[in-house]
Amino acid sequence: MSKKKKKYYTVWKGHKTGVFEKWDDCNAQIKDFKGAQYKSFSTFEAAKKALNINYKDYIGKSKSFKSELTEVQLKKIGLPNYNSISVDAASSGNPGKMEYRGVDTKTKKQLFIQGPFEEGTNNIGEFLALVHGLAFLKQHNSDRIMYTDSKTAMSWVRKKKCNSKLKRNAKNKPVYDLVERAEEWLKTNEYTTTIVKWETKAWGEIPADFGRK
Repeated sequence: MSKKKKKYYTVWKGHKTGVFEKWDDCNAQIKDFKGAQYKSFSTFEAAKKALNINYKDYIGKSKSFKSELTEVQLKKIGLPNYNSISVDAASSGNPGKMEYRGVDTKTKKQLFIQGPFEEGTNNIGEFLALVHGLAFLKQHNSDRIMYTDSKTAMSWVRKKKCNSKLKRNAKNKPVYDLVERAEEWLKTNEYTTTIVKWETKAWGEIPADFGRK
């Protein structure tokens, strides 16, 4: 079994700012803090350096992001459609603490967030984020499209079924309660929203990214 790589967490906005060596310490600073800004790094030096740089340079499409694709490939893909929302999930461990959210693609304004839940997986979170997004857009009678970086979640939504291998237990009951509600929503609602794969290699991290990579 490969050793899990250590991560360092930079908090730009939170109850306390700085660099934290444990996710639980980072989470304590951002939990219940409106507009929290944070991201993980593989080295302490990178995390410390990032603290003195604008948060937006690390999240989503930014000036600092340099695509490795060719000009021809980038031209073929084009730019994101900003008449959209973007959704993403994050899980500390697989399974582990999981949360998901949706944001305005252009402004990164948070539109909804759920979690963190005690036990879940990234795929489940991505699935729940998509269904939440579909319900959100339908409720607001919006014609915006929705971006996700998860092909798995897109497949599950098309099938109207969360095909996770995570076994149900008392710890993840809140998550599976949401999964059941999401599956029921898909079976009983029609929607016109187009779900589109976010082109990470061309545009950088999806704007809804939680910054734990």
